[in-house]
Amino acid sequence: MSDISTKPKQSTSTQIEVIESAVIRFAGDSGDGIQLTGSQFTTATAFAGNDLSTFPDYPAEIRAPVGTVAGVSGFQIQFASREVLTPGDAPDVLVAMNPAALKANSKDVKKGGILIVNKDAFTPMNLQKAGYEKNPLEDGSLSDWRVIPVELTRLTRNALEGLGLTAAQTERCKNFFALGIAYWLYDRPLEATVRWIEGKFKKNPVFVEANKKALHEGNSYAETAEIFGRHYCVRKAPIKPGVYRNITGNEACALGLVAASQASGLALWYGSYPITPASDVLHELSKCKNFGVKTFQAEDEIAAIGSAIGASFAGLLAATGTSGPGVALKTEAIGLAVMTELPLVILNVQRGGPSTGLPTKTEQSDLFQAIYGRNGDCPLPVLAAATPGDCFAMAYEACRLAIKYMTPVILLTDGYLANGSEPWLVPGAAALPKFEKRTLLSPAEYKPYQRDPQTLARSWATPGAKAYEHRLGGLEKQDVTGTISYDGDNHEKMVRLRAAKVNKLTQDIPPTEILGEKKGQILLVGWGGTYGSITAAVQNLQKRGEKVSSIHLRHLNPLPPDLGGILSGFERVLVPELNMGQLLKVLRAEYLVPATGYNKIKGQAFKVVEIEEAVDVILEDLKKKGGKN
Repeated sequence: MSDISTKPKQSTSTQIEVIESAVIRFAGDSGDGIQLTGSQFTTATAFAGNDLSTFPDYPAEIRAPVGTVAGVSGFQIQFASREVLTPGDAPDVLVAMNPAALKANSKDVKKGGILIVNKDAFTPMNLQKAGYEKNPLEDGSLSDWRVIPVELTRLTRNALEGLGLTAAQTERCKNFFALGIAYWLYDRPLEATVRWIEGKFKKNPVFVEANKKALHEGNSYAETAEIFGRHYCVRKAPIKPGVYRNITGNEACALGLVAASQASGLALWYGSYPITPASDVLHELSKCKNFGVKTFQAEDEIAAIGSAIGASFAGLLAATGTSGPGVALKTEAIGLAVMTELPLVILNVQRGGPSTGLPTKTEQSDLFQAIYGRNGDCPLPVLAAATPGDCFAMAYEACRLAIKYMTPVILLTDGYLANGSEPWLVPGAAALPKFEKRTLLSPAEYKPYQRDPQTLARSWATPGAKAYEHRLGGLEKQDVTGTISYDGDNHEKMVRLRAAKVNKLTQDIPPTEILGEKKGQILLVGWGGTYGSITAAVQNLQKRGEKVSSIHLRHLNPLPPDLGGILSGFERVLVPELNMGQLLKVLRAEYLVPATGYNKIKGQAFKVVEIEEAVDVILEDLKKKGGKN
């Protein structure tokens, strides 16, 4: 095995340009190892000390035809020497492994940006599959960009000649050749990827040698061929000291549930049925058996939540996770959890709908389902995470509130947060909110629906506790005693008590943070995965001197108690959402404010520039009408 250097060479013939930020996107067939390539570039970037944000984009079809636009997989990362809030609006560089990847993504690349394409893949058959009538590398249609055609397949084959690999095995290494080129272009270190290769393929030394060699040769090729003329340096970002790890939203949700289990002293039960894009939460939790976590892959969505309700009845910290279609199937059981007043966390990783919809694309159109989607008056708390790392805090908080108020809690994330990643400052256990210790009344005083006056939560007596026998079920219960009741007056009282209990959560909602002035011309109100785009847009507008502020809601039912006062301080309220205006309708109904919506339903997150342009339209209208200064 040859000795391959892991450090990028410093070229003396090319110029290094220092830049503040960069956006690069890798794209190709799923079999091209695009997600692996992106994740390795992310790791190298984290080791380089940059702040970053990523977004993997998967094809909607599990086995889309190879070489077609429908089968293109993508991975985008923005990294910078400053704070990064989104994966970036438009790539500076696109690495396209075939014609379909170029066709699906070239329109997003900045004018004048770089297109690195695998020239070997532009065969007549592949061009036809991608829908090209002519070869775009030859017809002048790519004149808006700087095109770098690279014979990736041939160069990789030549680099690995003599290692005894099959043609298919050799071709699988071309993503590391491309990665080596990208590492040289942005002056990334190779060490982390080399270590990963050595660990991943340690049982097969020839694969270690092949992938390391492809990486090294790609890096050397970018320098010696002088195909770029210059490469770029993004300096380290000023980051708060501490222990960091790169984390996706799904990973953060899983860790938040585990942390809540440890803090509460309750064993965690997670009952789930696999569904995109929530399945990774189940996968992550299945690795946590050493923390006493019990995971159950059920035969369907109803069995999954049924098991979780049973676990909660037995005194465990219970959770279930799914996406919108799964919540639809769980709805009746969620009503049972509301009626029995058992703590339960229901995670909904939202995706495009309705029905099967866009399984691998993001959307935030399940807010109405979360707040209203059950039969009868059946309120429950609804929380939403704002960033991949914030999924940890909100999963932890959902558990804390579920136990404190003895109620199911819905936590909303989305595909953008679930699959995207960011550097996450790992919190110390002492910094996490404390779980209140719950005590049972004496057997002589105990009644199943006797309530804590502060929270209106009932007691949580588990099966097998002597003298605490009680009955639970879906039929209406008599106040205090918990016996079955068909009395109309009692039913109304219990419905209002359950609603009042949910409203009691307002005492646990912290003051709403406002980005900008407390009064002004325009207030943007967001929730969920729109946080990064809204925040970046507002920061840009404020730098221009515009009187624009924003808030981001993590508590959607009940809403923050100070929200009405905040809304009244602005001339206009704009609500950007990846739906047809669900939070907008809630705010209009609750506060009678003339808010307007800005909506996008394309399976893609907002671009920062899109939100800036929407605000500019309102600013122009205010100027015409002589708005306040």
